[in-house]
Amino acid sequence: MRAAVVVVLAAWSLLCGSLARADDGTLRIGSKRFTESYILAEVVAQTAAPHAKVEHRQGLGNTAIVLAALKNGSIDVYPEYVGTIDQEILKHGTQDKQPSSLEQMRRELAAMGFGIAVPLGFNNTYALAVRGDAGIATLSDLARQPALRFGLSHEFIGRGDGWPGLARRYGLPQQPRGLDHGIAYEALAARQVDVIDIYSTDAKIARYGLTVLRDDRVYFPRYDAVLLYRLDAAQRFPQAWKAIQGLEGKITERDMIGMNAAAELEGQAFAEVARRWLARQRDDKAGDKGGGTPEPAAARRSLAGVLFGPDLARLTGQHVLLVALSVLLAAIAGIPLGVLAAFQPRLRQPVLAVTGVLQTVPSLALLAMLIPLLGTIGIVPALVALFVYALLPIVRNTCTGILGIAPGLRQAALALGLTSRQRLWHVDLPLALPVILAGVKTAAVMSVGTATIAAFIGAGGYGERITTGLALNDNTMLLAGALPAAALALLTQGLFELIERRLVVAGKK
Repeated sequence: MRAAVVVVLAAWSLLCGSLARADDGTLRIGSKRFTESYILAEVVAQTAAPHAKVEHRQGLGNTAIVLAALKNGSIDVYPEYVGTIDQEILKHGTQDKQPSSLEQMRRELAAMGFGIAVPLGFNNTYALAVRGDAGIATLSDLARQPALRFGLSHEFIGRGDGWPGLARRYGLPQQPRGLDHGIAYEALAARQVDVIDIYSTDAKIARYGLTVLRDDRVYFPRYDAVLLYRLDAAQRFPQAWKAIQGLEGKITERDMIGMNAAAELEGQAFAEVARRWLARQRDDKAGDKGGGTPEPAAARRSLAGVLFGPDLARLTGQHVLLVALSVLLAAIAGIPLGVLAAFQPRLRQPVLAVTGVLQTVPSLALLAMLIPLLGTIGIVPALVALFVYALLPIVRNTCTGILGIAPGLRQAALALGLTSRQRLWHVDLPLALPVILAGVKTAAVMSVGTATIAAFIGAGGYGERITTGLALNDNTMLLAGALPAAALALLTQGLFELIERRLVVAGKK
């Protein structure tokens, strides 16, 4: 037990020490969990890479999570949109008659330590879309169709510049259902919903022959793509920032639609899409206006190619680290709590109730709460969340195992003159060990699956592939993340069963 404590404390010190070094010479670029944000972040990262050490912390979730990461210094810059900055971040609201000017936004952001710069050259506004045969042309037409089924992204439903204000402006009586943006197009095509929210640069609009409804009452502001950054980033990485500024005005709406299509329709990796666009920009600058031989389109990768891709070892290491550390920490805390619950009847129900309630907190909600509390994204809040979820089976099994020991054995130990501490170490815990180990096994297997949520806050693991697959509605990518997680869960269960059998054999000797 002491060795385990020493190992955990050492690992924790290393983790916290590495996280404490905020200015370690790495320019950290964040992205939200949708295709365009991934691609733009890759364009920025590859532009800066020759001039600084760069890390892309991808798929961090919605605006609230990625903004929290920017505030606490976990990232230095990420792609954003002026409409989102104005209404969602600065909270100017949809009631303002005119959107704020860039200068006003810069002044308010500067007070927060942020800057807005590098307008990339295109406007990606929100819109609502219906099937081409719906016979609807404007948002006002929706009010006359109360039976229409709305499937809107969860962020759009909750945003100040999203559904609440839109419903008021147009008098819409419908009640939307939450739907992940990655699967909304397929749900619309399958007639499971009738109206979805879209981004105007989505590649699937043309593919599915959708009608984008005209905003005839001018509800949505412009959503020009820009970079939101920490003011100190430009000072810490002057050469990289100069190169990034060269992107200003370079990405047209047509370029962005094409890049989104390459990722969503052709299955190209985000990094490859960005690389090809940057290569074309260099060719154009060098005077090659397209007369050369175009690069062949990348073929869609097979499941085996994605599953055993070059990132497999890295993701496996991250996933195993998260599971091993969280379960070890949960065992160190949970076993003593289980012992306390077993020997203190008055505390038994409160301890079990608290650990049970903690496990009922939705995982994404817990992560969202931990980010501002801990002041960071990544491995630390992910470990805390996994630790919380692993506690209940360990505490419960420890308590059950000790309560299941025959009273006669305890009396025999007392008759032999053993103290309470000696009885605990030499009688109670050894006899309860198989039940305790079963609880640890349950916690470990559950943690393998739960650890996939870590990718939503930049902690890595197999969840990186799952979040990417969700953003692209790519079943191949989803399977490439789910299959290794399932295999790791089976290996974990097999390892614990082997340990249990050895303990049973050792106990019989």
